[in-house]
Amino acid sequence: KAAFINFISDEEWKSIEPVSSWFGPSSFLMSSMSALFKLSMWIRHGHGYLTENLGIPVWGSYAVFGLATLFLGMVLGLVSEVLGA
Repeated sequence: KAAFINFISDEEWKSIEPVSSWFGPSSFLMSSMSALFKLSMWIRHGHGYLTENLGIPVWGSYAVFGLATLFLGMVLGLVSEVLGA
């Protein structure tokens, strides 16, 4: 606490470089990181639902997410081929 008070009262904050706009909270990079975090939390909740509520074994949950990943990759590949042609 004392270090923070000294940081403010001695105006040490003036010598710190401002954060680049690339790393700002509303930048594309940080928005992408936020979206990835939300996706990981959705996957975690989905895994918990499959294993705890439906009684699927852990390996079964991994298989479901693995197959969903493959299917999504195939769909995205097909869409990119159709739109790119």
